[in-house]
Amino acid sequence: MSLREGRLIYEGKAKRVYLISNDELIMEFKDEVTALDGARKEHAPGKGKLTASQTAFFMDYLTKSGIRTHFINWDGDRRIHVRRLRMIPVEVIVRNYAYGSFIRRMPLVKPLTRFTAPLVEFHLKNDELHDPLILPEDIIEAELASMEQIMEVKSVALKVNQLLSKLLSNHGLILVDFKLEFGVNGNGALVLADELSGDTMRILMNGKHLDKELFRMGGSVKELVEAYSTLNSILGLSL
Repeated sequence: MSLREGRLIYEGKAKRVYLISNDELIMEFKDEVTALDGARKEHAPGKGKLTASQTAFFMDYLTKSGIRTHFINWDGDRRIHVRRLRMIPVEVIVRNYAYGSFIRRMPLVKPLTRFTAPLVEFHLKNDELHDPLILPEDIIEAELASMEQIMEVKSVALKVNQLLSKLLSNHGLILVDFKLEFGVNGNGALVLADELSGDTMRILMNGKHLDKELFRMGGSVKELVEAYSTLNSILGLSL
């Protein structure tokens, strides 16, 4: 499959986005890894293809499971073909276990305590402010989304969590938490967007991270790429 490059319209820490038509984009995954809001950044050969393949795998699985996603196809390398959306600048985090920023704000809960029910958090997508936790009322007052959209986002996020948790559990893996982003298409429908990979998910195998937390904790780029390759192998993704 050959995907036209198009015009570069955005470059972030981990991806480049190219416009190929009014309705379609190419997301190119970079061989870069960052942590601590970009304070640590290194070249990671092979990582882009691994995260692209993971995103394609999870998005395709969710699409076939009835979740509306922006995914169209994958070029077999570092690029995926997606539908263009009007993005909602809110990051949605679903937590199954106590970890990360949850522990920092709620130290009374022991790390990796499993919640009685999954938690759904909203964070403003803003690197300069370090993606602060916000309330649904904040989203409404800032006119980022309506209450109806917020409720739908939460419902879809929980459904995605159910699907991914079961999928990973079937492979002996634990889904600790993950980040989602959503957009709205030309018909006003809510659509799951961005990526799903070791960069945006915390996944444990026998207590070991197969995700970017490994790098955040001081692991090397080589260890990170090996962990992502292990995840792909467990999921049956051939590169």
